[in-house]
Amino acid sequence: MWRRIQKGLDPSRLVFLDESAAKTNMTRLRGRSPRGKRLHASAPCGRWRTTTMIGSIRQDGSTACMTVEGALNAEVFRSYVKEILLPTLKPGDILVMDNLSAHKDRQALDLLEDAGVKVRFLPAYSPDYNPIELMWSKVKALLRKAEARSNEALLLAIGDALSHVTQKDATHWLAHCGYGFI
Repeated sequence: MWRRIQKGLDPSRLVFLDESAAKTNMTRLRGRSPRGKRLHASAPCGRWRTTTMIGSIRQDGSTACMTVEGALNAEVFRSYVKEILLPTLKPGDILVMDNLSAHKDRQALDLLEDAGVKVRFLPAYSPDYNPIELMWSKVKALLRKAEARSNEALLLAIGDALSHVTQKDATHWLAHCGYGFI
């Protein structure tokens, strides 16, 4: 069903939204060492801080992101829509997001509707239809490389990682997920 709907959507009007978590204990998942030598690297243990990143991406590579400490709830989502997302949207844009309960906040949906933005929810358990998942993968790889160990360093690293998202990346991610062609 979604594949049929997907084919009729104008990729330039699509805005994909999702959230992801970043922690101060993120380390690289893989490494290299000389043949026959074991790789030794340190990994933090103990207490760490979790930051939720909520963001959106368009085909042109532009993003609208916000970070909060802790989990995403309806109140935080409403604030994100009102303060960060709405100024980047135009009437006729189509906001595509998953079925998280916070995304179904009536007040946030009313704000979007009043702005002339159509909202489409992805089918359940379908991250492969959401190109922003690929953006978060790139961002998290850069965060692991940065090895930020404090909240301040993590926020700076998030900003730096997001600045590495390009129009070429976004166009390829949309095409990979079946939205339009390169």
